[in-house]
Amino acid sequence: MPRPQDRSRPKPPRADDVPGFPARRAALKLLDAVLRRGDPLELALHGAAQGLPPADRALVHAIAAEVLRHLPDLDAMIDGATKQILPDDAKARMVLRIALAQTLALDTPPHAAIATALPLVDGGPRKLVHGVFGTVTRGEPSLPVPPTLPAQVAERWTGQWGDAMPQAAAHAYGVRPPVDVSLRDAGETATWTAQLGGTSLAPGHVRLPEGTNIPDLPGFAEGAWWVQDIAASCAARLLGAGEDRTVLDLCAAPGGKTMQLAAAGWRVTAIDQSKKRLERLSENLTRTGLSAEVTAADLRQWQPQEPVDAILLDAPCTATGIYRRHPDVLHRIGPRQIAELAELQGELLARTAGWLKPGGHIIYATCSLERAEGEEQVERFLAAHPGFALRPIDPVELPEGMAPTEQGWLRTLPDTLAAQGGTDGFFIARLARQAN
Repeated sequence: MPRPQDRSRPKPPRADDVPGFPARRAALKLLDAVLRRGDPLELALHGAAQGLPPADRALVHAIAAEVLRHLPDLDAMIDGATKQILPDDAKARMVLRIALAQTLALDTPPHAAIATALPLVDGGPRKLVHGVFGTVTRGEPSLPVPPTLPAQVAERWTGQWGDAMPQAAAHAYGVRPPVDVSLRDAGETATWTAQLGGTSLAPGHVRLPEGTNIPDLPGFAEGAWWVQDIAASCAARLLGAGEDRTVLDLCAAPGGKTMQLAAAGWRVTAIDQSKKRLERLSENLTRTGLSAEVTAADLRQWQPQEPVDAILLDAPCTATGIYRRHPDVLHRIGPRQIAELAELQGELLARTAGWLKPGGHIIYATCSLERAEGEEQVERFLAAHPGFALRPIDPVELPEGMAPTEQGWLRTLPDTLAAQGGTDGFFIARLARQAN
């Protein structure tokens, strides 16, 4: 007797069996860590993408970075396709951000983007997500160029720098930054500029096109150079030749400035609180054949055995100046974080000032676009420390296209070196202790 026909519907595939789904699930976790908990993108990536192969980890990072870079514009598209505005923290909104970012910024076909997104809302509003995604993509949308900055960031920067600055910041945000490298031997600048196919804006510097595959380039394995944004390199440049004098490189990891100082003839002691980051610094020293004494310590508790000739304090900061490479900072950082870090910077600057020999110099630097972490910090320090004075920067000490401010310090903004591809946002001041 024939068996009755089985008319039951086939079971849908398990979410984990959908190709590409684990990476999208990891991207959802990563974005939640950044936007809800305020974790830095790079640090949160390890936990969110744990167990995934390298290619999938790279995809997770790319998805999250593009969502963060285009967040206001993605949300505007989503809000324009819904009758009732979704809450900012709604899972459906986040899943739509992930699907749209893939289609509009990473060139993922719409059917693939939605197929890997829908399992993220199993047991939830699948029809809503599918419908909104379809409504948006049928209109053949494109992301605006330049991207829209988060409103609170644009307002804060307008208040500090004027209307033109956020506009320049948005334009810089939409362009992949070039790659700068610092050379172990500044005397070989012309040679390495030619070999690497780049351009040079200063002795010991070469700028390469964005997307360059660094490990495959000549000279990397041999330690002839290392990646370092040109603005960051200015901090060590302002100390000049070491001539076997002593210098403390504080908050030193991953070691770009340590290597600059060692190559310039300083006897370097590199201090950082993170043992893991110091491992990378030590690897970089080994690769380049440069030497420094490396110590893991909290600067609020550590102090040198005797005064030193110079100090480079690249202070912990909000890192808003490197937003082009790390778009998460524009969503994690606000007035509270700025105030907290400014307080720490003031504490470290005052503490380390006592470690300097008379006639010595402190280089104070932050990769921040906030006045509270730069200009205001130095003004406060000088007012409270009459034994110190600002030693103005001479234009000849800086790379081509950069200039000191009328006050005598260096401030790079989003329009600095714009024609050459831009640079990170930095503040650098040179403080001299009066000789006895």
